[in-house]
Amino acid sequence: MAKKDYYEVLGVSKGSSKEEIKKAYRKTAMKYHPDRNEDDPKAEEKFKEAAEAYEVLSDDNKRAKYDRFGHAGLGGQGGFSGNNMNMEDIFSQFGDIFGGDSPFSSMFGGSRGGGGARRQSNRGNNLRIKVKLTLDEINAGVNKKIKVKKYIGCKTCGNSGAKDKGSVSTCGTCGGSGYVRKVASTFLGQMQTTVSCPSCSGQGTTITSKCNPCKGDGRIYGDETINIDIPAGVSEGMQLSMSGKGNIGKRGGRPGDLLINIEEVEHEELQRDGVNLIHELYVNFADAALGTNLEVPTIEGRVKIKLPPGTQAGKIFRLRGKGLPSIQGYGKGDQLIHVSIWTPKTLSSEERNLLERLRTSKNFIPNPSKSEKGFFDKMRDYFN
Repeated sequence: MAKKDYYEVLGVSKGSSKEEIKKAYRKTAMKYHPDRNEDDPKAEEKFKEAAEAYEVLSDDNKRAKYDRFGHAGLGGQGGFSGNNMNMEDIFSQFGDIFGGDSPFSSMFGGSRGGGGARRQSNRGNNLRIKVKLTLDEINAGVNKKIKVKKYIGCKTCGNSGAKDKGSVSTCGTCGGSGYVRKVASTFLGQMQTTVSCPSCSGQGTTITSKCNPCKGDGRIYGDETINIDIPAGVSEGMQLSMSGKGNIGKRGGRPGDLLINIEEVEHEELQRDGVNLIHELYVNFADAALGTNLEVPTIEGRVKIKLPPGTQAGKIFRLRGKGLPSIQGYGKGDQLIHVSIWTPKTLSSEERNLLERLRTSKNFIPNPSKSEKGFFDKMRDYFN
């Protein structure tokens, strides 16, 4: 089923500010929170939908790609999309926008013993990779299996960083919440803020005996094979994002994102110009003058075209729909065939005599129109 427009999901316009988007998400999330809609089976779906919309529109980079390319520009990973969506992830990533004193704080992580706060404060770094694609892969879209070196969870301790369960204790400073509240006096009066606990660095727990393989981090540096679905029509320099496929955070911290930069492999016979493809067709003088049938390459195989008699150098033929697909889903581009006349550098005496006789024929004396002459004069002045 096609995804809804993210702006429509939150009820905001494309020109809305970050603060307006944040307020709209807060309102929508409160409206559809599953705990407040136990009799509505669609509430959770709408709640997740709102979280996915906010995850994209609150990120400047993702929002710019979405505004330009729509859902396809996010590479099918607009945020908590598909089966990757997890209610705990939503609470941990966005629960802070509701504030610790909000009457809804218990809904958005407060009742989870601070686990959401710990995962958020310990979030892993994003990971950036480059993927090279041929024009054939760009034309059809492709699934790539990429082995990535990154921080992955430690299997020995189950990401906890502790040697055993007895080595973990609740932090005495924050009581396991991972954060503490501070009160500061300002000219507006006393202001209360929530900060990461200095004793446990936001973990909520302390470790007396560390896991040996990961040295207490709960993660190790290793390999992971990732399936990347790349949509048709991507281009050089485009960046796709896969949520949660970056480095895992310390001690069970939420993983960062995987950022995929697209690089194009140069094609031997075709050049790209947006969604259009260009082929330089070199023909000899005789074929241009007499006309002929020729085969030309396209992204989907070779096709025959008819070269009419009297074809001039610079003539452009257009093959409709033989270009690349638009990543926005607006059909395919065209293939443009630029005709160039190939001139031999060496001639036999017989060929030279034949051309000398043809040179004096009235059909071989250029006689351009006034408009054509003016064009050639401008081009000569430009290149001189």
